[in-house]
Amino acid sequence: MAKIALVTGGTRGIGEAISIGLKDMGYAVAANYGGNDEAARKFTDATGIPAYKFDVGDFESCTAAIGKIEQEVGPVDILVNNAGITRDGTMHRMTLEQWDAVIRTNLTSCFNCCRAVIEGMRERGFGRIVNIGSVNGQAGQYGQANYAAAKSGIHGFTKAVALEGANKGITVNAIAPGYIATDMVRAVPEKVLEKIVAQIPVGRLGEAEEIARAVLFLVADDAGFITGSTLSINGGQHMY
Repeated sequence: MAKIALVTGGTRGIGEAISIGLKDMGYAVAANYGGNDEAARKFTDATGIPAYKFDVGDFESCTAAIGKIEQEVGPVDILVNNAGITRDGTMHRMTLEQWDAVIRTNLTSCFNCCRAVIEGMRERGFGRIVNIGSVNGQAGQYGQANYAAAKSGIHGFTKAVALEGANKGITVNAIAPGYIATDMVRAVPEKVLEKIVAQIPVGRLGEAEEIARAVLFLVADDAGFITGSTLSINGGQHMY
């Protein structure tokens, strides 16, 4: 029987590539999305992957939706916490609403979704959790105190949960992408984008499929000795 994978923010951008990559490798995939119904319909029509709309930042919504997914698709063996938003602004202008929205969607969502699947993973003696961080959570970024804090928090969260799950067959790892050629990044003004690319040693943006391939590596059955790690995929933009 195919293992079941849930990808949050799984119908667009990096999440879409992850969802498709998992399906192509034989996993049964469920994709979460937050608001764009049209994009979700197109995604499901094109891929056959069911899309479930729920707010990953809301604990009760996650519990209910993941319960439904487990009834309709099966127990979640693989969780990819990919959902994320930006609400940029320098600290002296950032509002509490901007701060809360990003922390809630980008970081609290990891707790909400992990909490909904972790007991089942422990009972079955197997689980793979991959949390999508960011180069900006490692290096910081001007105007992104909220985003950098949330993504940095993901890296610490990953290590703690990895320690807790290790003796139960559950691995927990993070991926920290650099600038990837998604619609969001390509919407950046051309002159700004040129400056970003100039800071990347390999001289280009990454591709969503490159992140997806790393996820496939980390969720494989034979990746059980890799846990608590953060894999940086940023073209050499930040090394440490």
